[in-house]
Amino acid sequence: MLCDQVRSLAEGEKNAVGVLANITAAMHDTFPETYFWAGFYWVKDGELQLGPFQGPVACYHIPYGKGVCGTAWKEEKTLVVADVEQFPGHIACSSLSRSEIVVPIFNENHCVLGVIDIDSKSLNSFDEIDKEYLEKIAVIVADFGINL
Repeated sequence: MLCDQVRSLAEGEKNAVGVLANITAAMHDTFPETYFWAGFYWVKDGELQLGPFQGPVACYHIPYGKGVCGTAWKEEKTLVVADVEQFPGHIACSSLSRSEIVVPIFNENHCVLGVIDIDSKSLNSFDEIDKEYLEKIAVIVADFGINL
């Protein structure tokens, strides 16, 4: 159902910031007990730069290969982290974050455009179902050409 909502939010809309803001709001509001922070980072100038999000303040810049987001970008794969304290080089934008899932968004040439980043206040919050559906959302975002 969330994928259908995301598709309808993106379809025919040219306002990338507005679409991404609404997608983050939809993700955040659909899972308020789990999704403490939900948002996008986009590849710009050789780093990930903060895009639209829902939740507390966030890091503006994440280097390639650093933290969960930068590592997902470098490895070009979804990362599910049960305990961020155990992730080498974790970047703590919020001390309340305990687990995280990061999903790369690919263009048609399989280059990473950005990532979907979701944080939770609880340990072990994300599983294969989250991975499957967030990867579908990443494809929807890429298919509609939404990029900042």
